[in-house]
Order: sequence, then structure tokens, then C-alpha cells
Amino acid sequence: MASTQLTTRTQENNGQLIEAEATTRELNGAEKAAALLLALGPDYGKPIFEELDEVEIRQLSRAMSNLGPITQEMHDDLLVNFVTTLSSNGSISGNSETTERLLLSFLPGDRVDSIMEEIRGPAGRNIWEKLSNVDEEILASYFKSEYPQTVAVVISKLDSNHASRVLSVLPEELAMDVVQRMLSLEPVQKDILEKIEKTLRTEFMSTLSHTQKRDSHELMADIFNSFDRQTETRFLTALEEVDREAADRIKELMFTFDDLLNLDPGAIQALLQAMDRNDLTMALKGASDQAKEFFFSNMSARAAKMTRDDMEAMGPVRLSDVDEAQGRMVNMAKDMAARGEIIISKGGSDEEMIG
Repeated sequence: MASTQLTTRTQENNGQLIEAEATTRELNGAEKAAALLLALGPDYGKPIFEELDEVEIRQLSRAMSNLGPITQEMHDDLLVNFVTTLSSNGSISGNSETTERLLLSFLPGDRVDSIMEEIRGPAGRNIWEKLSNVDEEILASYFKSEYPQTVAVVISKLDSNHASRVLSVLPEELAMDVVQRMLSLEPVQKDILEKIEKTLRTEFMSTLSHTQKRDSHELMADIFNSFDRQTETRFLTALEEVDREAADRIKELMFTFDDLLNLDPGAIQALLQAMDRNDLTMALKGASDQAKEFFFSNMSARAAKMTRDDMEAMGPVRLSDVDEAQGRMVNMAKDMAARGEIIISKGGSDEEMIG
């Protein structure tokens, strides 16, 4: 089909105003299916989508978002067998907004969010969602040089839990000024909100991405902590052969089940009380004799006997189940440390380690 440049005037299509520069071109299979479903609209497209599996929906959604304008000629050729059900007599245009609206007509919101997030990539995430993942100390530091009214608008858009943490670390005078402004905050005009979003995206988030570089060894330590025991040993052994220094650094940063033996009596007893009994029994079932005795010595005689009896009744267990239970025990300790309920350290040092 010869390529012809056409200017498509603003038309109403499925309740949407579209104005685009359209080019007649050949469509591949996925594009044809995407164009057909966009033309059919939610009412006629829904029964078709309901027959597709997850992979097919994602493929079609991606094709829709990248489709661009479709000329009337392409439209007629494609839908020649469906003219009786076609709801539009003009051009159609595939973009992320039309795709998302169509998906929302028959899919749950969380599935649509997942599909659209994959299509848009990290750059397509809402700026307020991105800010909700920024440490409150960093946000507060940035807000100190901003107008209180702007700070009030931004904080009003954040998740309430995150907003409370940000307010709590702002200088008291600024925080109270922001609170008062939030109490009397009127709906913000769209153009002003867009300017704030643009400023946050270009001046704050872009700078943050360059300054918040995690130490690569810390990142790898987190990844290694998530490995099962056999995989962790395999990777560390291989790394030791090529880079002993890096392997040692990662091991220093990792917090493992064996590091729980460095907890003081108060901390270990608090952890044991918080643990699910089945998880605790499974975790100790595969622990070393030293670790077992450490935990038993921090239980009452009755609790220790019950745990031993439960372990005996378990019989043989899979190593993977033991690893998972020990991992949950480590994560419980990290969570408690993050809440300030216990202090955990590595190698008997006095340095606090929180997760």
C-alpha cells in the first residue's frame, strides 16, 4: 500500500476527541487486532477480550499503545466485514489513554495498572507515586527551600502515612505553616498542578536519581540475603574465586540466620515471642546444634520442651522449607529493629543494623 500523508481533522470517536497526523501504512497482525478492538469499542470489544489469556491481552495492549493514528482508508479496509457494528465513521487513534480506558471496562483495576505500568515503563509512573518512595528526610530537605504553599500542595497529594512522616521531620515553624495552608487548601488549577509536577520531575526526581546511588555491595548483599542456602553458597564460593575482597564485603553486609545468635537476651526473647510457632519449629529443625541451644536457652523450660517435641514429631523436612522459615525469622528481626523494638548487630559489634 502506497504511503500517503493525510491530515485528520478533529473528530469524535467513541466519545473521545482525536486530532493527529495520520499516515496510510501496512499493519502487522497485532496492530490489526489492536485497531479492530479500538474500533469496536468497549461494548463489542469486551466479549473478545474476555476470551483472551493474559499474554494475549498484554500483547494487544502494547500494540494499542504504539498504534498511533489510523486513516479512514486503513480503517475501512480492516473493518469491511464489520461495518454493521462499527460505532465510528472516522479515524481512530491508539494511545495509552484509549488503551487504559478500554481495559478498565472489563478488567480489574489492579490488572490494568500492572499492564499499563509494563507498557509505559518507569517513566510513565505517576510523580506522586514516585515521591511516596522517597525517604522523608530527603523530601523534607528539598521542601525547606520551597514556598510553603507549594509544599502544602505536594504533601496533600502524598499517601497520608508518608505525608505524616514528612511533616514530622520538617522544621516546626514550616510544618505548622504547611498544616494551616493544607486546612484551607482550595482545588488547585490544572495548569498550576502541571507546573508543580514538571518542576518535581525535572528538578527533584532527576537530581535524586543521580545522587541516590546505592553501594553495589549493599545491593548484592540484599540479593544474596534472598537466596536459598545452596544458591547463596554457590554464588559466594564462585565470587570468592574471582574477587575475594568483594565476596568478603558482601558477607559483612549480609544479615543471616546465624547473626541472630548475636542478639542480646531481651531481643532474642522478644523475637521468639513474635514468631509463629510453626515457623520457629521449622527454622530450628535445620539449625546447627549451637543455634538450637542458643534459642532453647532463651526459652522457658516448658517452651523449649514443647519445641523439641514438635521438632521430633516433624520427621524429615525439606531444606527449602527450613530456609524459608529461617528467612522469615530474619525478616521478623529486621522489621522489629526498624520499629525500634530490638537492636540487632553483626559479629557482636555495637553498631545497630536495621532493615
